[in-house]
Amino acid sequence: MSDQNAYAQAGVSIEAGDRAVELMKTWIEKARRPEMVGGIGGFAGLFDASALKSYDRPLLASSADGVGTKVAIAQAMDKHDTIGHDLVGMLVDDLVVCGAEPLFLTDYIATGKVHPERIAAIVKGIAEACVLAGTALVGGETAEHPGLLGPDEYDVAGSTTGVVEAADLLGAELVADGDVVIAMEASGLHSNGYSLVRHVLLNTAGWKLDRDVPELGRTLGEELLEPTRIYAKACLALAKATETHAMSHITGGGLAANLERVMPQHLTATLDRGTWTPQPIFDLVRQVGSVAQADLEMTLNCGVGMVSLTAAADADKAIATLAEFGIRAWVAGAVSAGDGSVVLEGQHPGW
Repeated sequence: MSDQNAYAQAGVSIEAGDRAVELMKTWIEKARRPEMVGGIGGFAGLFDASALKSYDRPLLASSADGVGTKVAIAQAMDKHDTIGHDLVGMLVDDLVVCGAEPLFLTDYIATGKVHPERIAAIVKGIAEACVLAGTALVGGETAEHPGLLGPDEYDVAGSTTGVVEAADLLGAELVADGDVVIAMEASGLHSNGYSLVRHVLLNTAGWKLDRDVPELGRTLGEELLEPTRIYAKACLALAKATETHAMSHITGGGLAANLERVMPQHLTATLDRGTWTPQPIFDLVRQVGSVAQADLEMTLNCGVGMVSLTAAADADKAIATLAEFGIRAWVAGAVSAGDGSVVLEGQHPGW
């Protein structure tokens, strides 16, 4: 018996892995930048750093993340071509909050059994999202873990690297009294809080993913798989067009906790819930699960996926700039003297 056959008997298929690579090549080729050197298949992805010579003092930024339990929804629905958007959104939009342009990204897919078409679908989503973010997909890894993961189970993660001119770095030290809080609409749940959502709607309420939900205008599964919005290009344009001091990516922990991460200790941001109505999925989780609003806001983005702290004089320009990228935005609050906290006041219309 050959070593390869022995490996196959252990649950790992070299042939399936090779087939997956062949299927994903087309999509990876679409997610290139001019600075990318060579193609996939090597031991490392290459990116021409001479592109940074135009910077006076380039600062490299790096981020690593995954998608969390949203992959369970993709697996249950056997739909795998959007989960890559979630991965890329989690990665590049963590970078862009400091003003960094995402340059390149690598992905990691662990699965119990390599199904070539499924892996290719995941990578297709990653590559498509890289195009939306303006970043290159320079490589990745697909690992087969029989015995650790079930044959139809997988997890996805990745890392990305970006660059920002030191003089253009955004952060809490720039935030000023009188800045406005520009809220950018989320596409839905994005990629955080799915353990709560699954517990409330699937486990406790017993709803099925193919259930038609009138409030959503589609099935529950379709809503839960709505891809994470990618803000990177819009936020970079915003930083160039306006006096924006800081940004916050609203992920795990919710709006207040993430905005606090870019607040100086002598200022407070006060937001008015009455300036927006979260998408129906948020109210559905709240009502079906009898989830207290405070718990909901500590777990879900509640309709706001990204926030900028921008000079008040540039508020209209900021909203118009974001609209050019198809992102609805509004003034949700303002910054004033305080203690580094974020305060949510009022109530969402209809809640």
